[in-house]
Amino acid sequence: MLPSNLLPDFRVRQRDYLLEISRMLTQELDLEKLLARILRVSIEMLAGQAGIIALKQPEGWRVSAAHGIAPAFMSYLTPLLAEEIVSELDVRELNRMLKDLTYTASMGLLNGTGLPLAAQGRIIGVIFIFRNYADLFTPNDRILLQSFADQAAIAVFNAQLYGDVSYEKQRLDALLESAADGILILNAELVIERCNGAFEKLYGLTRDEIVGKKHNEIVHWKKEPQGTTLEESVSSGWPLTPNATLYVEGDIARPLPPHLPVGITYAPLLSSENKLRNVFVSVRDITHFRNADEIKATFISIVSHELRTPVALIKGYASTLRRDDARWDKRTISDSLAVIEDEADRLSKMIDDLLDASRLQAGGLSLNQADVAIPNLALRVIGRFAAQSPKHHLVAEFPPNFPIIIGDETRIEQVMANLVSNSIKYAPSGEIKISGSVRPEQIIVCVSDEGSGIEAKDLPHIFDRFYRSTGAVKQTKGAGLGLYLARAIVEAHGGRIWADASNGSTKPDSGARICFSLPR
Repeated sequence: MLPSNLLPDFRVRQRDYLLEISRMLTQELDLEKLLARILRVSIEMLAGQAGIIALKQPEGWRVSAAHGIAPAFMSYLTPLLAEEIVSELDVRELNRMLKDLTYTASMGLLNGTGLPLAAQGRIIGVIFIFRNYADLFTPNDRILLQSFADQAAIAVFNAQLYGDVSYEKQRLDALLESAADGILILNAELVIERCNGAFEKLYGLTRDEIVGKKHNEIVHWKKEPQGTTLEESVSSGWPLTPNATLYVEGDIARPLPPHLPVGITYAPLLSSENKLRNVFVSVRDITHFRNADEIKATFISIVSHELRTPVALIKGYASTLRRDDARWDKRTISDSLAVIEDEADRLSKMIDDLLDASRLQAGGLSLNQADVAIPNLALRVIGRFAAQSPKHHLVAEFPPNFPIIIGDETRIEQVMANLVSNSIKYAPSGEIKISGSVRPEQIIVCVSDEGSGIEAKDLPHIFDRFYRSTGAVKQTKGAGLGLYLARAIVEAHGGRIWADASNGSTKPDSGARICFSLPR
């Protein structure tokens, strides 16, 4: 029982306490502040001196607020907090345990009571209140505290719910910002409400410049896309179901060129009345996929074209030699067989290049490292091509004592052969030189010719797979793989390869020079 001199004041303040907790329900969502106020009011309402609020967490019970009690006291509460159904504890037994507990802890607290915080049909916490005088907590005390605890439990539940909502919002924000694809969130009027960082980078405007704009102001198709646009779909009644996603592919305009090839997926969010509330827009840059399709188309075109010629020649000469109505002299037969052999070698070279390109795509070329004498390798390449091209004068120029390097001899010879073959193709005649120079940490090998040189617009692309300049397509044969493979082999050795528009001369049409470096 409360002392008689406290009773009138206490009765008057009960209403104030209940009003205060009612205000907490609507005003305070910070869980830590809310628990501290609940505990303070609980202690005052029951004329106590100390108290604890423990909340039930997924990993177990945790003290979330304490007043007038040392943290070490919590170890004595462990048996009580370990109870899974606090609401079913007998009140008298609970009081007896708490009384024994206060004596054991030597806190000077003579009496205590505990009541659960229950909300939504489950226990979310418990309040422990202690007094330092001998009077027991009366049934009226416990009824009053329970009434307060019920209200407090709602306030705690709301604060926890707010915390969960805040966490989910933070998680959604993190998800949106970590997404590699651009993401937009539209309202029912198709106005942009949110935009993530990936879309900012794709589009070239800040989110402040994007948010608030109509969807078709930002996603403006440069030409008719593949699929029905969002605006056309909505005007036709889209979406009819919550899972009715929409996919559109095409080029959209952005502030700075070029246009951006994108694939856009639209997913609707419907209200309980089946009305459109939001549209989630996922924007994916499909430049890479479009390039892959273009490379595939180029590959099929080049290979079919390049294979047709040698196959046609081989078949033509073979069919001619097999004719029964003609007798061929040895010279004609020898010349025909030489053409067949040359075209077969050309086919074999193209197949080898295609296989090497496939190996690169699958994970790189394997190297068989050993000592390599670059000057000897250059002489071997010159000997192979000298007989094939009498219009060209092939020379090697290396300083004495050129260092031996570690590398794959076969692959480095392939690089030199590709560069020399390239010079023979694009220089009708003249000198083709393989030269070398030595640097402290690398050697440099250059192949130069006296042809028309390389146009400036082609320089950035000549090492790309299947790339061939307009002039090269008209004048020479090839699949555009030689320089691509040369770069891959050099880079696999830890070197680099580059091209000059001319061979070092200031005269026009003075030829081209391609150089590569390899570590010593």
